[in-house]
Amino acid sequence: MDAIVAVYSDWGIGAGGTQPVVLKADRQHFIELTLGKTVIVGRRTLADFPGGRPLKGRRNIILTRQKMSIDGAEIAHSAEEAAEISGTDAIVLGGQSVFHDMMPYIDRVFVTKINCRPHSDSFFEDLDASVGWRIAEQSEALREGDIEYSFICYERIK
Repeated sequence: MDAIVAVYSDWGIGAGGTQPVVLKADRQHFIELTLGKTVIVGRRTLADFPGGRPLKGRRNIILTRQKMSIDGAEIAHSAEEAAEISGTDAIVLGGQSVFHDMMPYIDRVFVTKINCRPHSDSFFEDLDASVGWRIAEQSEALREGDIEYSFICYERIK
C-alpha cells in the first residue's frame, strides 16, 4: 500500500482541515498517482475535497468511526477494515489520524516536500528521521513562484 502527502519543512500537512500552501505541480502529481486507483481518506479530509465529495475516477474508501453512508464511497470503520477491503493497490490520502492508523500497512510514501513553514496543526511522521524508511527516488529542486519543492519517494526498509 502507498501513501501520498505534501509536507512543509517541519513535516506539517495542514491547518484547520486544509492545506495552507497549494502548488499546481503537486495537484497534477496527485492526480497522476491516484487516478484509477483505490484511495483511503478520512472524513475530515474528504470535506476539503471539491464539493466535499469523493474523488472522481477513483474507488473511494472513507475511514471513519461514524456510522454514515456517502454516495460514491465505501465506509471502513478501522484501519484493518480499510486495508482488507482496499486490496494492495491503494493509496492513503490522509489526514493525520488516517496516516497514523494506516502506517503499518504502508510500504511506500510519495512526498511533495515544500520548502516553507506555514502554521500547521497536523503533521506527518518525519521519514527523514525514521530508521525504518529510506529515500528511493528524489527529483531535483523545483520552483513554483517563490516556493521551492521536490518530489521524493520513500520506501519502508524491510
